[in-house]
Amino acid sequence: MAPVFQTEKTEGNARLGVILTPHGRVETPAFMPVGTAATVKGLTPRELWELGARIVVANTYHLFIRPGVVPVRRCGGLHAFMAWPGVILTDSGGYQIVSLNQLAQVLDDGVVFRSPWDGTLVTLSPKLVVSVQLEWGSDIVMVLDHCPPWPAGRRAVQQSVERTVRWARQSQQVFWEKLAKNDSFWSPPSRPLLFGIVQGGVYADLRKACATALAEMELDGYAIGGVSVGEPEELLVESIEATVPWLPTGKPRYAMGLGEPWQVVELVARGVDLFDCVLPTRLARHGVAYTSCGRLSLRRKELSEDVSPLEEGCSCYACQHFSRAYLRHLWKAREILGVVLLSLHNTCYYVSLMQRIRDALRAGEWERFRRAFLGHNRKGGEVWE
Repeated sequence: MAPVFQTEKTEGNARLGVILTPHGRVETPAFMPVGTAATVKGLTPRELWELGARIVVANTYHLFIRPGVVPVRRCGGLHAFMAWPGVILTDSGGYQIVSLNQLAQVLDDGVVFRSPWDGTLVTLSPKLVVSVQLEWGSDIVMVLDHCPPWPAGRRAVQQSVERTVRWARQSQQVFWEKLAKNDSFWSPPSRPLLFGIVQGGVYADLRKACATALAEMELDGYAIGGVSVGEPEELLVESIEATVPWLPTGKPRYAMGLGEPWQVVELVARGVDLFDCVLPTRLARHGVAYTSCGRLSLRRKELSEDVSPLEEGCSCYACQHFSRAYLRHLWKAREILGVVLLSLHNTCYYVSLMQRIRDALRAGEWERFRRAFLGHNRKGGEVWE
């Protein structure tokens, strides 16, 4: 069977590679803009593509509830539904099921929850979640996992690990049963990929146990879940470090829900290949832009007469055409255009950062790049707000 992930070069634990999918190659390390409800907030698919994004994340939980399975299918699948020509990774929604529903009941065979839109009871099982993602034509299918809230005791986390591994096995079974009905799906890059999700909270031995069990299943890739859920920063990094050594070196690794630019750089150094985070568009809605010197808040009064762009040398439409003064005016006046332009810039920043990381790895200058970047962008150094 052809490999789904090819490593081109390494420097330390950092890896330059490529993932093969039905809708194209994903050069890694890569950042995936978050299109939870089949849209990246404030941006059109064409704008994303022109920025250089080649993969986005959608959420099975949200789309299963609204608009539902049938409308997406009748539109020709998720790619046609959202007019996205690139790669789509669909998160299973395991985290959202628990975090967004106080009445969610986690059972051995799935989760029963109440729809936040109309109050009806909905049940999602590991097999159903995978079946839906395949029906929608997802390129990277995520298994249903059980992500315990922070903080959670050891016994609760251990139970979530056992449930996550059991659900992953069920997911893998239905995945191959579905693919067996379509001969063209049997080998990459024509077939979708199945990723497992490692849980284990802040307990290193439980993360090892979960990662080892999932690695034995020989899935196509592995996500590191249960991080960035409210735990202290140092525990987040420790959880990643406790997981990566137990994952196969020949498979892509995905840190879910991360993160800040400095976190991305630090985790690339620890061997992580894929990242997603809502911060680029979420902070745009709060009038905050990413720059090479950290975050820049449009709340700053002195920007009202600043004729410079958000970031000198940035190729995005916002920086090429508009001043900080104008963008501050839009945000203060609560004009939609302000949010759109900031979302465009912030997403461009992240996509460009990943290109710079790949360029540094390709040139053998990764450690030099890492030191220089963290010298300006470590947490605590963001003094522009």
